Amino acid sequence: MSISNKLLRYIVELKNDARLNVWHFALLLGIIQFAFLQQQGKLIRVSRRKLMKYAHINTLPTYHKYLKELQELGYIKYTPSYHPNMRSTVELLHKSL
Repeated sequence: MSISNKLLRYIVELKNDARLNVWHFALLLGIIQFAFLQQQGKLIRVSRRKLMKYAHINTLPTYHKYLKELQELGYIKYTPSYHPNMRSTVELLHKSL
């Protein structure tokens, strides 16, 4: 199965979780956009600035709150990079990927 088909299945399954709101979806779709561009299904390199832009999130507290909630809900594993030349990673946690 191609990466794009796996990512599409992931998106379709997200809609069934009533705990997710528009901000969760915005971040997840931003992460999925990175995954599609990198042709990755699991481990994706992201930059906070670009992810916030993709998700249309303008404040750091909002970004951190919903990124943390996605981790707590078991959708992602976020590993920050504190090195200015290395991107952070996000792992999509789902059995269909």
